[in-house]
Amino acid sequence: MEKSGVKAIIFDLDNTLIDTSGAGVTALQKVSELLKSSLNVDDPATKTICNRFKQKLYKEDFKAAVGKTIDETRTSHWDASIQETVGNCPLESLGSDCYKLWKSSRLQLLTMSPEVQNLLKDLRKSYKLLLLTNGETQTQREKVEAANCEEFFDAVVVGGEQEEQKPSPSIFRLCFEMLGVENRDCIMVGDSLDTDIQGGLKAQVRATVWVKNDNEWASKTQIKPHYTVADVLELPRVLAELN
Repeated sequence: MEKSGVKAIIFDLDNTLIDTSGAGVTALQKVSELLKSSLNVDDPATKTICNRFKQKLYKEDFKAAVGKTIDETRTSHWDASIQETVGNCPLESLGSDCYKLWKSSRLQLLTMSPEVQNLLKDLRKSYKLLLLTNGETQTQREKVEAANCEEFFDAVVVGGEQEEQKPSPSIFRLCFEMLGVENRDCIMVGDSLDTDIQGGLKAQVRATVWVKNDNEWASKTQIKPHYTVADVLELPRVLAELN
């Protein structure tokens, strides 16, 4: 793989290098079993509780949770989801127990496959690699640690530690500076059209590579990646075309 213009690759983390969505599904299944045994409720009720938690997680604005840690905030999501579904819970610790089980189960599954690890090892022989992930600092740092992936990158940038996150051009400029390259030397690889691809386009990187997410495609076709792949393992093909 010759550099020929491309000197650096910026990678997203969640659902690009690790299967965060799949880990979340499995973690919620485990919590569902805990809820059923603890509350003696049926499957529809546990599904409702878990769906309400997911909605709160999706809408979460950690900056608004003044005075609370991320763990306290997400424990309160479970407390509220249980109360909204079944009323006052006789088990005071259930929300905390649900959160701890959800978090630990999810983190256990956030591993990079051997194939992805080998891809990164191979790419690093020819390119500078940077991991750029949006999200609250503690949460994303825990994911990076769980995936044991920092060793594969020249730098790791967590959006929650910066003034602005993807798709803001400012966080991309920080990445370029850290790598010692220009924007046109870089490609951006990620699964989100809104943050990864739009951010790369705004920052005017050499190319954007979208790891296809079918849930986004139908409603966001106005955001046009330069390349689309079904899996990050297809990246060498894209690099061969670029070079």
